[in-house]
Amino acid sequence: MSSGTLPLHRALGLTDDEAQAVEGALGRPPNPLELAMFSVMWSEHCSYKSSRLHLRRLPTSGPAVLVGPGENAGVVDVGDGLAVAVRIESHNHPSAVEPTQGAATGIGGILRDVFTMGARPLALLDPIYVGPLEDPRSRWHLDGIVRGISAYGNAVGVPTVGGELVSAPGYARNPLVNVMCIGVLPTERLALARAEGPGNLVVLLGAATGRDGIGGVSVLASAGFAAEPGAGDEKRPSVQVGDPYEEKRLMEACLELLERRLLVALCDLGGAGLTCAASETAARGGVGIDLDVRAVPRREPGMTPAEVMTSESQERMLAVVEPARLADLQEVCDRWEVRASVIGRVTPPVEGRGRLRVLDGPGGAVLADVPAAALADEAPCYRRPA
Repeated sequence: MSSGTLPLHRALGLTDDEAQAVEGALGRPPNPLELAMFSVMWSEHCSYKSSRLHLRRLPTSGPAVLVGPGENAGVVDVGDGLAVAVRIESHNHPSAVEPTQGAATGIGGILRDVFTMGARPLALLDPIYVGPLEDPRSRWHLDGIVRGISAYGNAVGVPTVGGELVSAPGYARNPLVNVMCIGVLPTERLALARAEGPGNLVVLLGAATGRDGIGGVSVLASAGFAAEPGAGDEKRPSVQVGDPYEEKRLMEACLELLERRLLVALCDLGGAGLTCAASETAARGGVGIDLDVRAVPRREPGMTPAEVMTSESQERMLAVVEPARLADLQEVCDRWEVRASVIGRVTPPVEGRGRLRVLDGPGGAVLADVPAAALADEAPCYRRPA
């Protein structure tokens, strides 16, 4: 299979060696959907394949650490039955291409990472690095980034309490836009993105799925931009479009669901969309997931299974719920005006490995069948020249 003059795996951002590793993980050549799923999960954004070696050098454990690396946010016990959830990440390349939406969806994603742990987001911090402000493009970057941060944060109701602004020539074409969120939770409300219980239902919460953000983690997050004005403009469609009012309703619904202990697991849909959320929750729990791609609500006609599985549309969460609790979940979601759609089931492991299967309708054809851990945990790890 190929895309234009490139083999399909290269068009999707995988090297020849990585394509061979995918075939080794499956024991057969992957089909185009499976290859697309591996391409987003084995991107730098999702797998940290170039930075994992260095990140492992950082201290991540201690008597107060309740949750370390591997979940949506870190959680630290601060005493008196309370814990603090912390997450920081960057939205650099999306903000270089489309500053307002790039920065705004960075806010949306970091908020979801925190409230998926059961924490109520209390504050945002945003260090911003742009080029010299006498440069029109750098001013365009800064104006759009500030507008995106303020509009999204204000609409959700979480204040930006600090940050920093640096202007330097090195950031002229590719600004650095960091986003940090801090939340607080009762320790007993701590939630993990770990699927359990074969037969439990997989429910997609929040916005319908569109084509915005498709391939964002591979097209944008690991890409570089040339120095000339307008470079990277062709990548603009890969930037997600956020809706902070949808996020506010989703946040309140999820916090109530966790407060009432109605969920087995909860995971944010960010980079790599459904593929990431489903494979990571399944791998962490040592189980499989069957997803019905036809059951995913869509806001655009004619979307292919690969588009549905890799879309990075914002304001979406993946929940695992016991069948007996589904009616209670639906009542909470209806009250908060949040869409809730059953899109799959948790399945037992096969020969010791949980499998993520994508089905074309209930009992329909199997479009993809991949070990969940191969997607979530088995990306290559590189030692780059430094």
